[in-house]
Amino acid sequence: MSPQVAIVGGGPAGLMAAEWLSQSGVQVDLFDTKPSVGRKFLLAGRGGLNLTHSEPLPRFQTRFAERSALLSPLLDAFGPDALRAWAQGLGVETFVGSSGRVFPTDLKAAPLLRAWLHRLRQQGVRFHMRHRWLGWADDSTDASAATEGCGPALRMATPDGERLVQAQATVLALGGGSWSRLGSDGAWLPWLEAKGVDVVPLRAANCGFDVAPTGPDRAHWSEHLRSRFAGQPVKPVSLSFTDLQGHTRQQQGEFVLTDTGVEGSLIYAFSAAIRDRIAAEGSATVHLNLLPSHSAETVLTETRRARGPRSLSTHLKSRLGLQGLKMALLHELLTPEQLNAPQALAQALQALPITLSAARPMDEAISTAGGVRFEALDPQLMLRALPGVFCAGEMLDWEAPTGGYLLTASLATGRQAALGVLAHLKLAEPKHT
Repeated sequence: MSPQVAIVGGGPAGLMAAEWLSQSGVQVDLFDTKPSVGRKFLLAGRGGLNLTHSEPLPRFQTRFAERSALLSPLLDAFGPDALRAWAQGLGVETFVGSSGRVFPTDLKAAPLLRAWLHRLRQQGVRFHMRHRWLGWADDSTDASAATEGCGPALRMATPDGERLVQAQATVLALGGGSWSRLGSDGAWLPWLEAKGVDVVPLRAANCGFDVAPTGPDRAHWSEHLRSRFAGQPVKPVSLSFTDLQGHTRQQQGEFVLTDTGVEGSLIYAFSAAIRDRIAAEGSATVHLNLLPSHSAETVLTETRRARGPRSLSTHLKSRLGLQGLKMALLHELLTPEQLNAPQALAQALQALPITLSAARPMDEAISTAGGVRFEALDPQLMLRALPGVFCAGEMLDWEAPTGGYLLTASLATGRQAALGVLAHLKLAEPKHT
């Protein structure tokens, strides 16, 4: 095999790089360790494929925290509107949901992926499945790695044994370290580090957290709370959290109680700040407003109201609509004295503290932070330490909340890496996508 350009990784970033390169007449060979490409993409679509977000682009670009300035030019060139137009070009119409998130009209990932792969095959992209990248061949011991015009040969483990692949340029789109069974295991990080590439250890992002023990002889939640409520959503609630820089943010939404703690969209929105505080201080405390539609005055009035022979649960249900899991959380986290003190109870109803002690394992996370530092890349996403090798997608050191931001930026970086390859090879860019 002697491809002009090798792409390692068959996720969205790698596929987008393949699209732009093949449109320019470049022979593209794409390698992936799994029997088929786009496995994490398909998994993301099981609950409805969130392609992107409809909020104005300037606001969209702020979702990438300290990497916003670096990603903004890429998103200017291929942002939410361009992504929707691209999907439409594949025959997939989209709509904006009530949250502002953008979905295919049928909510499914598979039809889009099938149409995309059909286009790529028509453009001449060759797919090589069950090819696991093992790093580079040693130039000093393998003469085949020195072919003129090519960089060091890529080592590939295949069902038929190890093979060497040479290319005029390589795009690495290897993903992060979450959901390793789908192909992203982060094994590439030490290989790049050994080549002098500046990398950051991978960390869980958009992840759940374990709660600190809520009582003696408990690992996490009490058995009563776990057995009755694990897996149930807590909604609606408002969560507030103060990050390490002293900035307090509040957001309304919902999350899910797990056997060991909490997860879900509202938790993911704060996960980077929570994770960083735990790393710095050993724990992080979030505060829940269990009654976000009630004023503080109303809540205090009702907790002070005489309840007569009624139980506290019956009183709070009839006066404030509080019941089920929310009531169980109060009993889990407050002392009997707090429950029976109207002022303390009112404060807890609108700022119930939950202390989190650890992020869930990285392999359970939706995405990961860390990876190749942007400082190790030129503006075209080529590695400064390895000319002719480009990086794209989640293996770069950036993170974003859920909501379509992850996928949009992955596609944008795949496109940028492809344009970088074309510039490196002194080839013309495609006139259209």
